Amino acid sequence: MATARRRLVALTIAAALAVMAVLAAAGGAVMLYGGFYNASATQPHFQWVHSLLEIALHRSVRNHARDIATPASVSANANVQSALVLRGAGLYRDNCLVCHGAPGVAQGDIGKSMQPIPGPLSDAARHWKPNELYWITRHGIKMSGMPAWQYQLADQDIWAVVAFLTVLPALSPAAYDALAGQAGHPERAPRAAYAQPDIERGRLALTQYACNACHQVPGVTGPATMVGPPLHDLAKREYIAGRLPNNAANLARWIQDPQRIHAQSAMPGMGVTESDARDIAAYLLKP
Repeated sequence: MATARRRLVALTIAAALAVMAVLAAAGGAVMLYGGFYNASATQPHFQWVHSLLEIALHRSVRNHARDIATPASVSANANVQSALVLRGAGLYRDNCLVCHGAPGVAQGDIGKSMQPIPGPLSDAARHWKPNELYWITRHGIKMSGMPAWQYQLADQDIWAVVAFLTVLPALSPAAYDALAGQAGHPERAPRAAYAQPDIERGRLALTQYACNACHQVPGVTGPATMVGPPLHDLAKREYIAGRLPNNAANLARWIQDPQRIHAQSAMPGMGVTESDARDIAAYLLKP
């Protein structure tokens, strides 16, 4: 009798959970397809959603950055007047200020209105270790507007920004202004070039140069866009842009400077480096 009663209780609980799951799925479908969810940036996330995302962010960064070694030149006690910090101050002002602001300097209009808000980094070094700041800067944060800078800044420049962030909590508005003025506008260091193309680097480069904003690319997440032709089975095509024989070298040339090859093409130059173009060509022409 007791066994039958326990079985009945278990079946009742299982049935209740199944009904709740079905109702939750139905409610989610109604919200999704009915258009009831407000996707506008003027309607912030619920606080509990924001808090959950923050928890997930901190746990993710600490897990993925745990094996990154911080260079000896970068530390929590970096010298404000060191060449590395000075370079980082200039790079921060030219690339990060618009979204994050600085002591005594407000974010730009874009940064002010983003959701979630890209907070000020004046105290970032109190919450994150240098290797974690490096990981965030290099890889970005999905669904936050924070880009991955690895295709824009060389590794030494990313570490320079991190070195600057470690001294930022100690800077007054006047001290920041003086440091940023002293830094000038440093040229970005050239990124590392690779002798041999790499398919996986090419897949990532396609997302970082926004190729998937206009093209449907096999194996790359993106919108169902038809601005540019889909790139499926590109290896089977005889010509590129209707004029270049289809091979890796010509495809890399086209990716780097389409206007030079076809002046009437709507495809813009995206500033793709030679090394990255070879990687992208390797991915798109893979068997």
